[in-house]
Amino acid sequence: MARVVNPRAPVLLPLLALLSLVLVPGARAQQGALAPWLQARAREHAAWAEDSSRVNSGPMGLWREWASSEPMLPGFVPPTSLAPLIRAVEAGVVNINVMETVHPLRGATRSASGSGFILTPDGLVVTNNHVVARENEAASEILVRLSDGREFQAEVVGRDASTDVALLRLLGKGVGGLPAVYLGDSDRMEVGDWVVAIGNPFGLDHSVSHGMISAKERVIGVGPFDDFIQTDALINPGNSGGPLFNMRGEVVGVNTAIISEGQGIGFAVPINMVKDLLPNLRKNGQLQKGWLGVVIDEQPQVGTRAAVVTRVYPTSPAAQAGIRPGDQVVRVNGKQVDSFQQLLRKVAIMAPGSEAKLTLLRDGESQEVLVKLSARPAQEVLAAMNSPGNLGELGLVLRDVTPEVAAPMGLEPYAGVLVSGVLPRSPAASAGLRTGDVVLEVNRRKVKDVAAVRGALEKGASASVLLRVQRGDVQQYVALKY
Repeated sequence: MARVVNPRAPVLLPLLALLSLVLVPGARAQQGALAPWLQARAREHAAWAEDSSRVNSGPMGLWREWASSEPMLPGFVPPTSLAPLIRAVEAGVVNINVMETVHPLRGATRSASGSGFILTPDGLVVTNNHVVARENEAASEILVRLSDGREFQAEVVGRDASTDVALLRLLGKGVGGLPAVYLGDSDRMEVGDWVVAIGNPFGLDHSVSHGMISAKERVIGVGPFDDFIQTDALINPGNSGGPLFNMRGEVVGVNTAIISEGQGIGFAVPINMVKDLLPNLRKNGQLQKGWLGVVIDEQPQVGTRAAVVTRVYPTSPAAQAGIRPGDQVVRVNGKQVDSFQQLLRKVAIMAPGSEAKLTLLRDGESQEVLVKLSARPAQEVLAAMNSPGNLGELGLVLRDVTPEVAAPMGLEPYAGVLVSGVLPRSPAASAGLRTGDVVLEVNRRKVKDVAAVRGALEKGASASVLLRVQRGDVQQYVALKY
């Protein structure tokens, strides 16, 4: 029987002998500089010898085979059966049917089905917006069926097309103590993690498919908040709105989209985005976009990108929080940010009035600021804020009343200055000024154009400004403090 020989033994034994010589008291002084090096080499050879006992080599050392019964990949546990997980979570998955009356006189109807999951025991349900959105919502009926066969009418609490998320409320007797699911942390999921999709594809109740996460942060061009989890767990028509579970039985995504030309390619909205969005939908019924008030430039860094502030709008939430141009935004509420798109997604889906904790890098040092978000101004107001008529310190966007502007509004040309925009949470907004007002005087000085307004402000610099404003047929004085 052949004897197994450690090929490194001839090298290892003399090395250990030399090490023992170095450690002899009389030789230690002469060889002290070699001792640390020799000890490190001895540890490496000992570790190799231990590993080699668990490895078989192929002919001529062409390959290795794991010969030990110990796990080769620490931390990896291959799945055996998913039945216990499915039994634990499937009661929280629901079937959603939507019936829409198309022609009331003819009695013609149109129906569609999808999936969802129970968010709270008192009957809040999450699904996709496209499952419940119909042309004539007043004539639509939403019926939710649970795994135990119970059926409930439902109403839409809030929905948003840009993220394709909707929040429903179950109605009627018996709503209470429902089997709600648990939500997980989609940011912690990695490519290769096992996932399970449960839903109602083609009306087949509580069908289960499993697979893994194929990719994260997929942009597929369906909207401004593209940030999908890609999975090869089978998703078919009818799965829309259903949950994507991790191996802890937590929902990590809302199954949303498929590529019709491909197989094994499905997409889910990350549950962390849904968690940020749900308070907004419940409070406002739709996505009321939060606004930070900065312009972001994506600058490349080693191995990543950086979201760097290039401009801060006056009187904006960012300005009031002390954010400056040159600051790099690295986290929002503890979640990493490295691009404009990520920052937009995290801020915009938070409701106006909510607070966000931003982690900044300024001059190489990290600091945190608390920002109270405001409602995002209309696009035309944002555009006007970049115009020469912007008086950011007052929160006013002004425009000269040229003959072209005056004629359709019934105004006298150059008899005042038109207010074309008011910045949120600004002195002008607090004083009640509105778009369409005409400023006639600034600090008792008549003004005919934007340049005259600036001149009057420079001459009467103080902590307050007195304006005489015309609104329709009424003139009034308005004091702005800033």
